[in-house]
Amino acid sequence: MKPLTAAQKELYDYLVEHIEKFQYSPTIREMMRAMHLSSPAPIQARLGRLRSKGYIDWEDGQARTFKIISQTQKGLAVYGAIAAGGLVEPFTSVSSKLDLPSLLNKPDFFALRVNDESMKGDFIARGDYAIMRPLLADEELKEGEIVAVEVKEVGVTLKRLYNERGLIVLKAFNSLYPPIETNPEKVTIKGILVGVWRDVQNIS
Repeated sequence: MKPLTAAQKELYDYLVEHIEKFQYSPTIREMMRAMHLSSPAPIQARLGRLRSKGYIDWEDGQARTFKIISQTQKGLAVYGAIAAGGLVEPFTSVSSKLDLPSLLNKPDFFALRVNDESMKGDFIARGDYAIMRPLLADEELKEGEIVAVEVKEVGVTLKRLYNERGLIVLKAFNSLYPPIETNPEKVTIKGILVGVWRDVQNIS
């Protein structure tokens, strides 16, 4: 794909941000204001170049129909897979992007610091940060989902949740930690695990 000039990229980035935020495209006048231009001609010229380069498209004669065709990927470069045991073919080029900000910067997401080894079988170790999202309205948990659970008069724990014999069973992934069985009315789901952050600089 052909690269963009600075002016084209400025408009392209604005279109991406506006469409992601509002779920519809801006008008030419709104683009003019955002680009600090007093004439529509430069905007129309940039739009034409973005279209010819394959970054955007629109329906001719229709307002607010701009759509993003090819979005520039953000985040850490993912070079492929790596084996912890044997060897795999060396990585040489970027295959995709890992967009960490989209995970870590969501306003309703939160983190919990893990303080034991009860979930080490799920590769969640002491000192890791469990990245959680809230339970959505009317969302049904899957059996075995890893959740942060508050058990009334007991405390909060990170475990896999199961329904067995009318009870909530919270299971660790470590045989040294017995499961917790309790009545459903004593359980409040605080969050669902979406990722784990490990600061390897602090691993002793």
